[in-house]
Amino acid sequence: MITASFASEAADLPVVVREQPSLQALSTAPSEAELRATIEKLVSFGTRHTLSDTKSDTRGIGAARRWVKSRFEQISKECGGCIEVVTPSQVFTGKRVPQPTEVMDVVAIKRGKGDPKRVIVMTGHIDSRVTDVMNATSDAPGANDDASGVAALMEAARILSKQNNDATLVFAALSGEEQGLYGGKVLADYATAQGWQVQADLNNDIVGNSHGQNGVLDNTTVRVFSEGTKTNETAEQAKYRAYHGGEVDSPSRNIARYMEQMAATYMPDLRVRMVYRTDRYSRGGDQVPFLEAGYPAVRVTEGHEDYTRQHQDLRTADGIHYGDTVDGVDFRYLARVTALNTITMAALGRAPAPPSGVTTEGALATDTTVHWKKVPGASGYVVHWRDTVAPQWQHRRAVGNVDQAVIKDVVIDDWFFGVSAVSADGYESPVVFPGDAGSFERSPAAKSQ
Repeated sequence: MITASFASEAADLPVVVREQPSLQALSTAPSEAELRATIEKLVSFGTRHTLSDTKSDTRGIGAARRWVKSRFEQISKECGGCIEVVTPSQVFTGKRVPQPTEVMDVVAIKRGKGDPKRVIVMTGHIDSRVTDVMNATSDAPGANDDASGVAALMEAARILSKQNNDATLVFAALSGEEQGLYGGKVLADYATAQGWQVQADLNNDIVGNSHGQNGVLDNTTVRVFSEGTKTNETAEQAKYRAYHGGEVDSPSRNIARYMEQMAATYMPDLRVRMVYRTDRYSRGGDQVPFLEAGYPAVRVTEGHEDYTRQHQDLRTADGIHYGDTVDGVDFRYLARVTALNTITMAALGRAPAPPSGVTTEGALATDTTVHWKKVPGASGYVVHWRDTVAPQWQHRRAVGNVDQAVIKDVVIDDWFFGVSAVSADGYESPVVFPGDAGSFERSPAAKSQ
């Protein structure tokens, strides 16, 4: 009778988040040899400028795209056809594209088994450039910017092709980034047309160098940039947020926090430095078109950049080697950043969707009540709270498979609150901040466009 009673009580306990041995295994899964082979192959095409040759089999953006496509197809073959490869494209004309030019992405899609419309995306850009952004003929190796990001997503695809995923995983090698972030727009538009519920875009751009131009050597830090407020929030939403909070709690920001926690749990030798900006100062990346389309997105970038190796003609001047060549890539560091992305995608893809409809109440009360809507695949929920100036969630309480909870003696005035969903086997979604400011659903401003 004692045993039976104990079992009954244990069955009634809320599900809890668990460390996952399978995620721990992914922390050492990326192969430096695979990453090197991919970068060296991409560099071998001479230039991958968006306006370069598309017909040659050995030089230019066309040859590079076809090789990436063939590599994705080989990965799919090795997993019994588990990956679909598509090549969405659009024709653009703009300031850096003077003549109508087709911009094509190469996209590998591994469908989710339980929640296929929910999509986790990892991106990097194939195209490269030299000093003159319109120079489409000179050699532009682009080893770090951004063959490193493409190598990382292709290696993540190779590893995760052999893993289970409830949500759909997408690995996208984009074109046109240097000419105006066109590849990101192509993929964001494709996601919208396909009805994807994009939970996150992890945009990896310049992720392979551990030597800063200032002489700093740091192979243990990676930066994750995230917007604080949604790019396309309405004036009404902004007014509500300005009074109730949410300036640092967009879904993108909570993806960054999620990545920081993944690193802290599974990769103690790699520190995620969260940066409260959409991108580096006055610069941009392919995560921006996702944000403009109303989808959560972050930018992943090495901790210290060397600008002598970015957007430079190949040359030596005053003893300084200029140009983005393979010798500037630290493959062990790149493998660690790749592992972080792989773990994050796996965790997001196995966890339930983030809760929707999160709200809080507690004015003129000493307790705070949190409400949310249940999501498929969740066996329980966790309420989180933190000091309003704290960068990371500080307190958590597992509350069971319910749709509201009262947090006793925690005054709503002094704290920020959020909710995450947990699967029966202990995978947790990102935390959702209350209201439109924190919702992972596609931004209402985008829906009306």
